[in-house]
Amino acid sequence: MRRKGGKPNFIIILIDDLRFDEVGICGHPYMKTPHIDRIGREGTRFVNAFHTTPLCSPNRASIVTGQYASRHGIIDNVARDAHSHRLPNYHATLQELGYETAHIGKWHMGNSADPRPGYDTWVSFPGHGAILDPVLNENGQETKYRGYITDLLNERAVAFLRRPRARPFALFLAHKAVHPDAYQAADGTIDFSRGGYLPAGRHRDLYKGERFPRRRNARPPEEVVRAKPAFREAFELKRSEKARALLDGIQAGTDEEIRLRAAMMASVDEGVGDIFAALEDTGQLDNTMILFLGDNGYFFGEHGLGPERRFAYEEGIRSPFLVRYPPLFDAGQLRSELVLALDIAPTVVDLAGGAARHRLTCRAVPCAIWFGRRGDAGPAWRDAFLCEYFSDNAMPWLIGMSYKAVRTRRYKYIHWTQRSLDGLACDELYDLGADPYEMTNLIGHRAHAPTVIRMRRLLGRLVAQAVGL
Repeated sequence: MRRKGGKPNFIIILIDDLRFDEVGICGHPYMKTPHIDRIGREGTRFVNAFHTTPLCSPNRASIVTGQYASRHGIIDNVARDAHSHRLPNYHATLQELGYETAHIGKWHMGNSADPRPGYDTWVSFPGHGAILDPVLNENGQETKYRGYITDLLNERAVAFLRRPRARPFALFLAHKAVHPDAYQAADGTIDFSRGGYLPAGRHRDLYKGERFPRRRNARPPEEVVRAKPAFREAFELKRSEKARALLDGIQAGTDEEIRLRAAMMASVDEGVGDIFAALEDTGQLDNTMILFLGDNGYFFGEHGLGPERRFAYEEGIRSPFLVRYPPLFDAGQLRSELVLALDIAPTVVDLAGGAARHRLTCRAVPCAIWFGRRGDAGPAWRDAFLCEYFSDNAMPWLIGMSYKAVRTRRYKYIHWTQRSLDGLACDELYDLGADPYEMTNLIGHRAHAPTVIRMRRLLGRLVAQAVGL
């Protein structure tokens, strides 16, 4: 029996390390993603969507909990297997509301691939997994398969969608792409020499010879530190032989790195096409909310950074964010309001017809009732959000680079919690209206002293709210 009507279904498609402009519809100069683009063409594209901790494990936990990292406790990429079993995951709430739930793909909150609570169907892999011939844990049983990881995950997602069912479903499809193959030790350190970026064989030569135009803020480190002194030590450490060996393993900062990432996305896009076909064949397309995003940003040399994603500059925290669900989101619409990855949990629970069973510290992405279609303008959109990073040792030159930041529609203030030993000497303030590339640090400008005071007070309030005080 095929279920029709009633509560909406949910499909969240999460891409690893995909930055805000690495999709065709979001402005990539040569990447072709017709099926992903369809989500945006037939739905709404949020152009100011952000991550609150731009790092894999913390942000994934924020997505499933609807909480900031400082509240849910997954603050870095170090293995936290036991803790990840205790997260207040919105999929468990959906189960209580009558949903059939599935997690297919990368979990990475802990290195164990064992099933977590909240899912009727579970497919994952240990840690970062392998791009070729991976080991998959399917409902508690581990099996080594031959094939390409993106294709294997796509196949299992489509099989789940095509099952006959009488209940609504929620699928969380978390691809390994576009993350390179890497060995990660228990302490979080990474070695890319064992793999790197690997497109599917059929896409190996895709986009050969293409060049990615760099943004205006792609600057060498010696220029960057003049405005961003917090990075002086990190850039010096990055010149070490050990650091260069790690970076050379993925051709960091080159056009070939960017091309290989684009080629890896071709398999993801094919899978999205198969998802559309499955939903159309089963009559569930227009009753299913499809949301596509990345799990953190990525730097292609902006501010002298790469392959980092951890920092509060726009390239690190912005995400592609496409939503298709005709009952609530108009086709072809662009929205410029501030939305966050941690808005997903409360939004999904709200649309499923239930109140969150756990405390959420964010505001849900406004859906139709908040757009005013039902005669109620609803609550105001947020005007600011917190961004936080707690440091880790995966990239050894970045140890100690923790921060708390606040972004409004106009300003961004970054407080380096382990670098600002001389008052505000290492902190940063940017006027995003006048300086969208964040190249002119205003922290020491007397004319902006009142703005610094306001932003510091706002940051304090947001930090307290994030932890639930």
